[in-house]
Amino acid sequence: MSEADETDDRRFDHTAIESKWQQAWDDQEVFRIEDDADDPEYVLAMFPYPSGEMHMGHVRNYAITDAFARFKRMQGESVLHPMGWDSFGLPAENAANERDVDPRGWTMDCIANMKDQMELMGLGFDWDREVTTCEPEYFQWNQWFFQQFYDEGIVERQTAELNWCPDCETVLADENVKGDNEECWRCDTPIERRDMDQWFFTTTDYAEELYDSLDEMDGWPENVREMQRNWIGKQEGASVSFDLTTGDSVDIFTTRLDTIYGATFFALSPGHEVAEQIAEDNDDVADYIHRAEHEDDELAQTSGVFTGEYATNPATGEEIPVYVADYVLEDIGTGALYAVPAHDDRDHAFAREHDIPIEQVVEPTDDAEIDPADVAVEEQAYTEDGLLVNSGEFDGLTSEEARERFVERFDGEFRTAHSLRDWCISRQRYWGTPIPFVECPDCGYVPVPEEDLPVELPEFVQTTGNPLDAAQEWKETTCPDCGGPAERETDTMDTFVDSSWYFLRYISPDMEETPFDSEQASDWMPVDQYVGGIEHATMHLIYSRFFTKVLDDLEMLDGPREPFENLLTQGMVRKEGAAMSSSTGNVVSPRPFVEQYGADTGRLFMLDAAQPEKDFDWTAEGAQSSHDFLQNVYSLTADFAAGEVETGAGGNVDDYLGREIRATAATATEEFEQFRFNHALQAVRDLVSLLRRYIEATEPSEAILENGLSTVTRLLAPVAPHVAEELWELLDGDGLVAEADWPNIDKPEGYAVERRLIENTREDIRDIIDVADIEDPTHIEIAVAPAWKHRVRELAEEADGDVVGAVMSDGELREHGEAAADFAKEFIGQEHFDDQLPPAEEAAALDRATWLVEREFDAEVDIHDAEDAPDDLVAKATPGRPAINIEE
Repeated sequence: MSEADETDDRRFDHTAIESKWQQAWDDQEVFRIEDDADDPEYVLAMFPYPSGEMHMGHVRNYAITDAFARFKRMQGESVLHPMGWDSFGLPAENAANERDVDPRGWTMDCIANMKDQMELMGLGFDWDREVTTCEPEYFQWNQWFFQQFYDEGIVERQTAELNWCPDCETVLADENVKGDNEECWRCDTPIERRDMDQWFFTTTDYAEELYDSLDEMDGWPENVREMQRNWIGKQEGASVSFDLTTGDSVDIFTTRLDTIYGATFFALSPGHEVAEQIAEDNDDVADYIHRAEHEDDELAQTSGVFTGEYATNPATGEEIPVYVADYVLEDIGTGALYAVPAHDDRDHAFAREHDIPIEQVVEPTDDAEIDPADVAVEEQAYTEDGLLVNSGEFDGLTSEEARERFVERFDGEFRTAHSLRDWCISRQRYWGTPIPFVECPDCGYVPVPEEDLPVELPEFVQTTGNPLDAAQEWKETTCPDCGGPAERETDTMDTFVDSSWYFLRYISPDMEETPFDSEQASDWMPVDQYVGGIEHATMHLIYSRFFTKVLDDLEMLDGPREPFENLLTQGMVRKEGAAMSSSTGNVVSPRPFVEQYGADTGRLFMLDAAQPEKDFDWTAEGAQSSHDFLQNVYSLTADFAAGEVETGAGGNVDDYLGREIRATAATATEEFEQFRFNHALQAVRDLVSLLRRYIEATEPSEAILENGLSTVTRLLAPVAPHVAEELWELLDGDGLVAEADWPNIDKPEGYAVERRLIENTREDIRDIIDVADIEDPTHIEIAVAPAWKHRVRELAEEADGDVVGAVMSDGELREHGEAAADFAKEFIGQEHFDDQLPPAEEAAALDRATWLVEREFDAEVDIHDAEDAPDDLVAKATPGRPAINIEE
């Protein structure tokens, strides 16, 4: 009988029960947390950008945190599970332009729509803590933070070559540029490079800590930590100065100072200030720099131009030619390097192209994988450490020794370099937080007084370029310092500023005097469990970590210095072979799905289909299966509640069910803790199936059956909360199941071993029936191994090599003579021994499961201990593998 057939008589109306229980949760304020809660479990999903239309791919993220938050609440924890809106940003501005509406109006309509969809899914957020980043009550604190950071020297206005998106008409931070083709992360347009004056947060001040503390963040996925390590970068090396014939002294940073004797040319990046100085009097250099800036895709990796200048190698005193080369990056190291073609692949390729000498100064050690005679640096660079050669008095030093010695020898200094760059937060767009500065002709850039915050946006007017720059009336103001005419800063902040601290605002969303309550935040932080997309690994997550460290240094937080203790990056929901997306038209929208199947079906399917960090394919069959399962559980519970299940006492059957109920609760608890909802739900499915077989096989104990259904109900409550509330009501449970106690109990002692014994025994019976071609088994005898075989096994596990000797030295085992010796030989060479039950417990476990075997094979079953079993049968039994005889 299928699950659908079983549920024909009794079915729930999802539309009625979902509205009913959502109202009950609201009335009871189930998801509201009091401000005086002591260090609650802080469960957080990355808040969404309000695009207006959600699909089940979006919902999965919130279903994950909702299930975990409900689970923790039932375990007795105070739980903070808030929601808000990352509501500034270019997409709203673009949508407003396309529809000739105001970005604010568009955004607020989208928020209302998305909130309605979230409530439709029964997501249990504390809406009293809702934050919306485009509201002045929120973004005034962006501006306040900006000024605090400025006072502490963490904000700078810098002239730099920046990433410009010509389509979005705005600057992008390095983290906003994706792929080898360097495209805008929002619109996929290839970026351009422009020199511009912009506002920066000096994230480089925290690069060392951002990098090093990753090692201690055990609650984060290693792939995310590695992405951050690669982005932040860290190289231990040294800086040394080279004197140029231009009169300049140019610092370089290198991790291979041991190779300095092999430097045969010096290279500057096209953007290096010395290169630009040379270009003023050198047309060839000027032309090359122009091409590098505007035609970089056409330049080969080995392209470069000789400047006519030379650098003095401090190791040899020799002059080496200075080139401008595109492979030298302005923002890596110092934008300059000494080149050692014999020991660096890029230097080697450039030297071959430009006919520059290649001089070996490091050779392999005697124990290296390559013979020194086989190294041919003219053909290929040797890039490993080794022993110095052709390095004067330092020949024979190891590379490591030379690096230590050369720092002092050549007036260098040890340094750590990072790839991370300062965070450019200036955006030339309207829909963002105005930067709270004015530019005065006399006073320069002056902060807006704190009492004048927030600086709000003017009325939206469609225009090309920077909209705020065109808002003349808004832009004109007076200087706070001198009172003279001034202009407001027309750039707005990168919207990642909004999301770098929103998790703190949830803690005290109504604070008017400060951005958050420092004492409460210090108590409630860090976020215990954070869930979101891996695409934010090098943007939002790094910025949030930076912000938290700065706020701790500003004594606004008393620890921790990391915002998120545990991180889970959820996988995508796929449909028809592609990630669910409005652009591909393969979306499943919440409202029509809920109308057809109900919210719980969608929630159950998404959490049952795969572990949260994995992608999974959405199918109609999978959704229907989840729906049928819920109807199956409902019909089973409704039949019991209506008194339509005849009950009695099942003896050992009851014992078996009691142990399985306890074990299922323990298993589900373990799996919920690890976010393996699919494993937990499989255990629940197995228990529901077992309860049905229990009812069909015997007259079940009313207490056992009620305990089983109560356990199923509570285990389902985090995932399918509406149906679980309905089941709880049928079972006359106290209050709401959302606030009921979680059935958190330990597994019965020896359960795992017992379960393996029973499953192996049932599988052995199937194999015997199959191999012997038994069509109609009538009698099955099962005998457990005698105690002496268990003793042999124990000695074999303890023996150090001579298993037979260890066994035969035991006086009692010697009485079994050759049988003991032969059995001992079976363990020779065995390294792994599974736990086993003692003989009496084996027999008892099999006796409790007799009803399952009888039901499966429709045969009489006898369980024998070793003493009362036929000799020929018990002789075949081994610990954990009973002997089996089957009669037709």
